[in-house]
Amino acid sequence: MDKTSLATGLTFVAAIGCGTIGGIFYAFSSFVMKALGRIPPQHGVAAMNSINIAVINPSFMLAFMGTTLVCAALAVGSYFWWQQPGGKLVFAAALLYLVGAFGVTMVFNQPLNLKLAGMEPAQAAAFWPQYVETWTLWNHVRTAASLLASALLVVVSLVMK
Repeated sequence: MDKTSLATGLTFVAAIGCGTIGGIFYAFSSFVMKALGRIPPQHGVAAMNSINIAVINPSFMLAFMGTTLVCAALAVGSYFWWQQPGGKLVFAAALLYLVGAFGVTMVFNQPLNLKLAGMEPAQAAAFWPQYVETWTLWNHVRTAASLLASALLVVVSLVMK
């Protein structure tokens, strides 16, 4: 397999991965968090804590971490095809996902999840409105970053032909 075929294949896989993760994040931004915010805080907290445990599963982690690894490989690999059509867009898309989806998750959303899970029930219920607002704001960023990265990678896939 030559470098162009490898780059094209990785770009395609990353586009699918970014789109998949963007869709998951979009669901949370679009209706899941709104629904959780409408129920009594103690129920919302329990549901969110359950979601945060259930999401650690092979299918989600393969999509989330696999896309992160493929984007990291594309970011590094883009050095070798920088002057090729789409080379700079590959780097931009990969960086957008790495920072805007993975980075935001690790720096903002996941610490909020851990904070919520570590609180006593009454404390968590009082924190819930702030959690929903802040978590959702950062989730909007993850959604936009993932979907934009996917769109850029689709464009690059078309240019690389």
